[in-house]
Amino acid sequence: MARTVTLSNWQDPPYNRWGFQHVRELVPTARIGRGDVKVTEMPRAERPLGEVRFPVGHREYTVAEMLAETSTDGFLVVHEGRTIAELYPDGMTPDTTHLLMSVSKSLTAGLVGALAGHGVIDPDGLVTDYVDELRRTSFERCTVRHLLDMRAGTRFVEDYDDLEADARVYERVWGWRPREGIHLPADGYAYMRRLHSARPHGGPFEYRSILTDVLGWIIERAGRASFARLFADHIWSRIGAEWDAEITVGPHGCPLADGGICTTLRDLGRFGLMHLDRGTIGGRRVVPEAWVADLARPDADLRTAFEQSPDHRAFPGFPESHYRSQWWVLDPRRGIYTGSGIHGQQLFIHEPSRTVVAKLSSWPVAWDERLALVQRAGAMAIAEALARGAA
Repeated sequence: MARTVTLSNWQDPPYNRWGFQHVRELVPTARIGRGDVKVTEMPRAERPLGEVRFPVGHREYTVAEMLAETSTDGFLVVHEGRTIAELYPDGMTPDTTHLLMSVSKSLTAGLVGALAGHGVIDPDGLVTDYVDELRRTSFERCTVRHLLDMRAGTRFVEDYDDLEADARVYERVWGWRPREGIHLPADGYAYMRRLHSARPHGGPFEYRSILTDVLGWIIERAGRASFARLFADHIWSRIGAEWDAEITVGPHGCPLADGGICTTLRDLGRFGLMHLDRGTIGGRRVVPEAWVADLARPDADLRTAFEQSPDHRAFPGFPESHYRSQWWVLDPRRGIYTGSGIHGQQLFIHEPSRTVVAKLSSWPVAWDERLALVQRAGAMAIAEALARGAA
């Protein structure tokens, strides 16, 4: 397989299963060191979950069927700090790093939260207060909070099926695809400067990956170090990660903060556990408690902004769902939220049952609403079964 995977096809089936687990062999990456902190243990207490059942539409699934039908590379369930399921159905191993795609956004937001806790970043501050090069661009008068909640007014078309849409063109800038076909800026920093405005900042929610990359630029400027170094110092070395992580970088070291982080399955679970404990893990404070608590808070303004997007229809049964700080918040009153990435990446947090579900996948398509719904419903069914003591 390795001989046939190229920069042109590594995101396409059947090559993506190998590609997502060997990113550093295809794209330049920067190491995110785990440091020398003691590994956070997740004691094993396996339970059979495969027969947990749940409905989606007119069909009833089992968790085993969900895993089989959603191209699962790795699946982890942690309940009350204990590992009750850890599966690698098709060759991935515990020490293999896997591309997180847009679950990277949730991790990037965690770093923003950590730096905010140290007074390095003000979420209400202007983007141009941190990155002078973005003055007189589409990010003029945009705040960090606008970026976090995907409410900036910058135009960026997130269409994965159109290779000429912004969401695919910028992959050529960052080196995820060959630099061919159109005139491209020298690097991601130049690309962000050339974007245009579609409307005023602070309006409706619209999912655009490039906004997270602007957050990455702010992080580097405010923290006065590379994204990888800051993420290692403030997040990875503090959650008790078992293995180093990495992030893809484009020309001149520009990090792809929106989708380029690669971690092991277990360490992704540890990042989730840190959220369950409201920003602490292993007795260490990683992000402020208020930062995490803010995710579990109904907000009428966020809900109104979210309802103006077609994305809100993807969460039936969750009348207060919205998007906050790079997380999809399903139920803010109960503290149920998820990070989600194309090709089936998932980090699901369920505070009522004290459960984290992490899933790494290689769907044959970038996005499939049915597969996303099945994965989400499966994670919810597991958490609710654990809450009832039925699993």
